[in-house]
Amino acid sequence: MSYQNITLNHEDKIAILRINRPKKLNALNRETIQELHEALTEIKDDDEIAVVILTGTGEKAFVAGADIAEFADYSVEEGQELAANGQDTLFNFIENFSKPIIVAVNGFALGGGLELAMASHFRTASTNAKMGLPETSLGVIPGYGGTQRLPQLVGKGKAMEMIMTAGMINADEAYRLGLVNHVFEPEDLLEETQKLASKICKNSMVAIKVAIQAVNAGFSYNQDGYAAEIKAFGEAFGTEDFKEGTQAFLNKRKPNFPGQ
Repeated sequence: MSYQNITLNHEDKIAILRINRPKKLNALNRETIQELHEALTEIKDDDEIAVVILTGTGEKAFVAGADIAEFADYSVEEGQELAANGQDTLFNFIENFSKPIIVAVNGFALGGGLELAMASHFRTASTNAKMGLPETSLGVIPGYGGTQRLPQLVGKGKAMEMIMTAGMINADEAYRLGLVNHVFEPEDLLEETQKLASKICKNSMVAIKVAIQAVNAGFSYNQDGYAAEIKAFGEAFGTEDFKEGTQAFLNKRKPNFPGQ
C-alpha cells in the first residue's frame, strides 16, 4: 500500500514507520492519522513484523504538533469529534497494539507529537529532542490523551507544570523524569533503537502481547490489573512458547519460539 504522508519499510522483523511531512515539521493532520492507522493495521496482520519503530523524517522534528490550520475554525462539536476520532483511530490504537511500538523522538515532539510518543510502549530520544504540550498557549488543552498519559509517566505535579506553562523540556530532563528510556546522539538514534527492538525480537511475541495487555489493564479505570495478570499468567502455561521457553532453559539452550 502506498501512502502520501508516511513511509513504511522493514527488515529482520522490525518495521520502520516514518511520518514524512518534513516541510510541515511532520505535523499531524487527519490524513496522516488515518494513514498511520492503516499502516499499523497492515503491520498487525504481517507475521514477518514483530516490532515497530515510529519516528519522523529528518532530524528537526518527530512531530512538531498538530496541523493547527486544519482545526482553527472548528466548533465545540467539531473539536470534540476531532479528539474522540483521533484517540480512537490512532492514540488508543497504538497504546493497545499487540506488537511493541517504540517511538524514536528525533527533534521536536510537541502537542500531538508528544501525545503520540506517550501512547507508544516506550520511547528513545536524540540529544537534540525537545518535548512539551504547548496547547494552553493556544487557548486549548491536549486532546489526544496528553492530560492522562503525561501524569502517568512523569507524575501529576510535573505534568501540571508542563501543561500550564506550555514549556518544553530537553532530552536529558525527559530521561530524568522517565518520559524517555534512552538518549542517543542524533546520528545513532535509529541504530540504537533498532538494537533494542532486536532484543525484543528474541523473546516470545505471544508473551509480549499479553504482557502489553496486562500492563495496560493496571492503568485502566474499569479493569483490575492484578486479575488481568493472573489470568494471562495462567493462560501462558497452555502456549507452545511456554513449552519451548521452559524446555530451552532446562536444557541450557537458546529458545526457538514459534514465529521467530
